Amino acid sequence: MNTDETQLPELTRRQEEILAFIIHSYTDKPEPVGSKYLVENYDLSFSPATVRNEMAVLEDLGYITSPHTSAGRVPTANGYRYFVKRLLHSRELSPEEKHLITGHLQSSPLATDQWMRKAASVLAQTAQTAALVTPPAAETSRFKHLELIAIQGRLVLMVLVLRSGIVQQQMLNLAEPIPQERLSEVAALLNATCDNLVAKEVRMKSTQLQILEQEIAELIADLLEKADLNQARVIYRDGVPEIISTFPDNEGAQQAVRLFEEIAFLNLVLAEVLSPLLNNVQVVIGGEGRWEELSHLSMVLSRYGIPGQISGAVGVLGPTHINYSRAVSSVQYISNVMSNMLLQVYDHSVDDAALPLDDASDGDD
Repeated sequence: MNTDETQLPELTRRQEEILAFIIHSYTDKPEPVGSKYLVENYDLSFSPATVRNEMAVLEDLGYITSPHTSAGRVPTANGYRYFVKRLLHSRELSPEEKHLITGHLQSSPLATDQWMRKAASVLAQTAQTAALVTPPAAETSRFKHLELIAIQGRLVLMVLVLRSGIVQQQMLNLAEPIPQERLSEVAALLNATCDNLVAKEVRMKSTQLQILEQEIAELIADLLEKADLNQARVIYRDGVPEIISTFPDNEGAQQAVRLFEEIAFLNLVLAEVLSPLLNNVQVVIGGEGRWEELSHLSMVLSRYGIPGQISGAVGVLGPTHINYSRAVSSVQYISNVMSNMLLQVYDHSVDDAALPLDDASDGDD
C-alpha cells in the first residue's frame, strides 16, 4: 500500500501510540480529543501530564491541531499520512463479508453496466463510505468478436465485443436485405481478419475487403474510436448522499459533491494518482498538497484488471477521518475479486495468474 512520498518527522513509540489513539477516537466520533479522555478510555500506562506533553510535541510537529479554543486536539492531514504509512494495520474482512461480496459480483454479467454498479454499491456498503468504479479498458480499444444478426428486411443488429469486455450494439440499415447466411460469413471473415486489432489497423485491413465487409469494418473502426474517447468519462458511484453528514464542516461535504459532479476533474485525479500496478492500494489524504479541491477529503484507490491488457479503477472517498483500515481492506479485496473474475473469463491460467484474495494483513483497526 502506498501513500504520498512526503518526508514526515519520526516519532517515538509513545508518540505513535498517542497519535494512533487520537485518530481512532476521532474516526469513531469526530470531536476534539483531550488527554483526560485518552487516559480514561485507553488504559494508558503513563500520566495525563505525560500525555499532554506528548500531545504538545505532536502539535508542534504538525500531526495534530487545536480547533479554536478547545482543549482537545484533532488530527491533521500529516497526522493521517503518518498513521497510514507507519501505524495502519488493515483488518481482514470476515469470511461472511468475503462470501457476500463475491456472490454479489458473480451475480451480474462481467464488465457490464450492471456489474460496475453492483461493484460500487457493494464497496460503498463494505467500506461504509462513498465508492467509485470505472470500467476495465485498454489504453486502446481492441477488437475481439463480431455478430451480425438479421432482424427484418434491411435491418441488421451488429454486436461488437471488445477485448476489455465492453459490448457495443448498433442497428444497421443496409442498402438491401442480406440473408443471415451471408451475414454470418461476413462476421466470420471479420472475426478472423480483425482479431485483437485497434481502430487504425481495422481501417487498414478494410481496404483489402469486398464492399460489404469493408463497410462493416469501417463501422467497427468507428465504434473502437468511440470507445477510446468514452472510456475515461464513465464513473460509477454509490453512497455519496450517505456520507454528506459525516463531514464535520460544510466545505468538506461540498468538496465531495463537487468532485463526483466534475467527472473530468475526477478522471484527472485518477490518472495522476493510480499506480500502474494492479491491486496496489493508493491513499490520497487532503489532496496531498496538489489539489486544494480535495483538502477535506481522503481517497483509497486501486487499479484492477489483467496485467498488460486492461484495467479500471476501484476506490472509496470520504472525510479525512474515514476508517482507513476498513477502507483499505475493502478496496484491496474487491479489487482482487474483480481482477480474478476478469482473468478467468479471458482464459488465463487461474493457478498461475490469479491474485490472492486473502492477503489483507491481520491487525486491529
